[in-house]
Amino acid sequence: MKYSREAQLKAIDRLLTIMDELRVGCPWDKKQTMESLRHLTIEETYELGDAILDNDLEEVKKELGDLLLHIVFYAKIGSETQDFDIADVANSISEKLISRHPHIYGDIDVANADEVATNWEKLKLKEGKKSVLEGVPRSLPALVKASRIQDKVAGVGFDWEEPQQVFEKVQEELEELQHEVNENNQEKIEAEFGDVLFSMINYARFLKVDPESALERTNKKFIKRFQYLEGKAKELNKDLSDMTLKEMDIFWEEAKQL
Repeated sequence: MKYSREAQLKAIDRLLTIMDELRVGCPWDKKQTMESLRHLTIEETYELGDAILDNDLEEVKKELGDLLLHIVFYAKIGSETQDFDIADVANSISEKLISRHPHIYGDIDVANADEVATNWEKLKLKEGKKSVLEGVPRSLPALVKASRIQDKVAGVGFDWEEPQQVFEKVQEELEELQHEVNENNQEKIEAEFGDVLFSMINYARFLKVDPESALERTNKKFIKRFQYLEGKAKELNKDLSDMTLKEMDIFWEEAKQL
């Protein structure tokens, strides 16, 4: 269903009014702070990510609503301290979008999306950023952080030229890891293992694969197959710990066909 702009604005106004009322009348909402909401916001973001991976658009809609509530909540708290309100939030991102899209709102020409991304990073530096990596949140999970770091530096030209070069780097890192495994140096094993992961994440970028999504889909696939295995063991009145690997492998292969 597509609503008119008037109806969309009315819906946002309704949410803002409800937030005002909850902040005054609900004991739980009244005591919340930005700090207390932070971990809930992170949780809601992951729930949205799950819905997107599952391609459950009804759930995506609901999770977007939860995130929108959090944005409105933070803005309401900001207005109470007279630091900012929802208008400041909306105007801030609008101004940033206009500034970062000179090919739309200015006289810059771009040939493709890659040039847009490159200009984006250059504009951020002109705005006062000392490093292109300043925009990578410190608290990001390591895999996502590695992916964003590589995107950022590639945006200013620090990148490989061909996918094959990246694959060769992956092979080089694997050889270095195996060497340290043979040497049984735990500290160096961890360092080289990190290098392998970093190079694999970089290779994923060249393959146009999102490593976080790819790994999460593999997680979901493994969970589904393992739970099938658990179900079959239960049907046989057996504990998995009592089954041989050969027995388990039969059901694992069955699960792969589902």
